Amino acid sequence: MHDIKFIRENPELFDKGLLKRGLENISNDIITLDEKLRKEQTHLQEKQTRRNELAKEIGKGKAAGSDVSHLLKQADELKVQVPQLEESIKELESRLEEIMINIPNTLLDEVPEGKDEADNQEIKKWGETKQFDFTPKHHYELGEDLKQMDFEAAAKMSGSRFVILKKDLAKLERALANFMLDIHTSEFGYTEVSPPLLVKNEAMFGVGQLPKFDQDSFLTREGLRLIPTSEVSLTNLVREMILEEEELPLRYTAYTPSFRSEAGSAGKDTRGMIRVHQFSKVELVSIVRSRDSKAEHERMTACAEEILKRLELPYRIMLLCGGDTGFSSQKTYDFEVWLPGQNKYREISSCSTCGDFQARRMRARYKELDSRKNYFVHTLNGSGLAVGRTIVAILENYQNSDGSINIPHALQKYMNGTKIIGR
Repeated sequence: MHDIKFIRENPELFDKGLLKRGLENISNDIITLDEKLRKEQTHLQEKQTRRNELAKEIGKGKAAGSDVSHLLKQADELKVQVPQLEESIKELESRLEEIMINIPNTLLDEVPEGKDEADNQEIKKWGETKQFDFTPKHHYELGEDLKQMDFEAAAKMSGSRFVILKKDLAKLERALANFMLDIHTSEFGYTEVSPPLLVKNEAMFGVGQLPKFDQDSFLTREGLRLIPTSEVSLTNLVREMILEEEELPLRYTAYTPSFRSEAGSAGKDTRGMIRVHQFSKVELVSIVRSRDSKAEHERMTACAEEILKRLELPYRIMLLCGGDTGFSSQKTYDFEVWLPGQNKYREISSCSTCGDFQARRMRARYKELDSRKNYFVHTLNGSGLAVGRTIVAILENYQNSDGSINIPHALQKYMNGTKIIGR
């Protein structure tokens, strides 16, 4: 959540960090409620102190044979007042918490103003878009023509927004995962993790998925949730921990399925693999000291970028505006890959720095080496990359006029030497 002390001392700065999200003067309500809560807490402490004093006075008075009726009357009044104050404090704490847990992360100064993706800023473009001497097809047309991508069979067993990959396309999915993991672990120093796919609500709350995005995840009858991304599992590895400073940075990567209900996406990308309920992703998560988070964000972005370069897929990097930046993020870069079938760029990865926002929700800290004081860690996450959308990009960018698909050179050894996917 947010630091209530910081809000008290810097209300204008706090509001400034949320203004680009369309939230104005939210600190006023927080501070008013906080002041009322602290006032009630002070009253409770005073009443409790007086209650303890009365107990001693009544005991001494009785021992001395004095009249203590007036003291007993005060004690009886406190028996009513203390529970009332406790209930009032409980209600105020609940109201304050409800406000705080639903406030998104404050944005960094360099995040541009804007309402939606139309206001995002392009900061880099790489690669030449291929010019075809035929009309390029959509990935789902190519996959179905190859008889290796089956939406109809998936729908029969699971409903809409599922897909079955077969033969070389199934192998391509596995090849991409191994390719990405090998680079991130052997070249970029990430530790590979095989995490749980089912997590508790507390884990989802820790990264900011709950309570705001309750409808976006799948909930089991046992009360566990399918992860919408392995960011949830990887970031929660440091939940309720106090790390030593020399342990940082921690860098984790995982290849897992991800599950999303796609609530509110009716009518969007109804065909193909762009927006499905289950998809595979190689995730990157970093846990760092506060002073290192800015540099780590650029480093993580470069790691994801390298995957696209080696696959020779044209892309651009977008700095998201305030209105398009995710709930837990302070600043986000989106990678958009060129899709010839759609004749436009589409998101394939995002890399975000979250500051101490998630760490506060998880109570994840580190002990500074010199001062031995505890500080909240900073967390970062990114896709390195979304495997399903990478398959989409390869199919559309490497297609031939006869419907066959060339395999990017960097992937051929992961495909056991296969250079082309044909019928």
